[in-house]
Amino acid sequence: MDGTPSATWHGIVAATLRQNDVRLVTYVPDRVLTPLIATVEADPFFTAFPTAREEEAVGIVTGAWMGGMRGIVLMQTSGFATLPNALASLACVCQIPLVMMVSERGTLGEFNLGQAMVCRTMRPVLAALGIEHHTITRLDETEFIVDRTIRQAVATQAPACLILSPLLTGGKRFPA
Repeated sequence: MDGTPSATWHGIVAATLRQNDVRLVTYVPDRVLTPLIATVEADPFFTAFPTAREEEAVGIVTGAWMGGMRGIVLMQTSGFATLPNALASLACVCQIPLVMMVSERGTLGEFNLGQAMVCRTMRPVLAALGIEHHTITRLDETEFIVDRTIRQAVATQAPACLILSPLLTGGKRFPA
């Protein structure tokens, strides 16, 4: 990869969102996602804004889909823990191709037990809800996984989740 923004994980994600006409980006602020948030905030193609809670972001993206606009929800692992009811009672039953992107915490040296607990339960909860989910670990697989996940969500009218491994993002930096 050269030094261009698209050669970064967040540049690739933003470009792939654009290629798939995903214009709405709702998020709960997160340090790991900051480069992606800054990228979409700076691009007039996107409508991006923070929400107070993940459930709010899910409701906004769901409503946008019903109005003809594609969107994505950005959050960290702990935020996912608040979502099972909203996913089961709204996105899944209403067949909304809600795409979620989760920055993974709770692994690879995590100090916060709460993050570790949610990390251990996130994939089983996604599986129990029948939500397709993929973990991105390498830069060279990012575009393919993001693109195909969005396409599959739209084609099947089902939610999907992209999990960003610390192997890809570098994770959250902890004090020594």
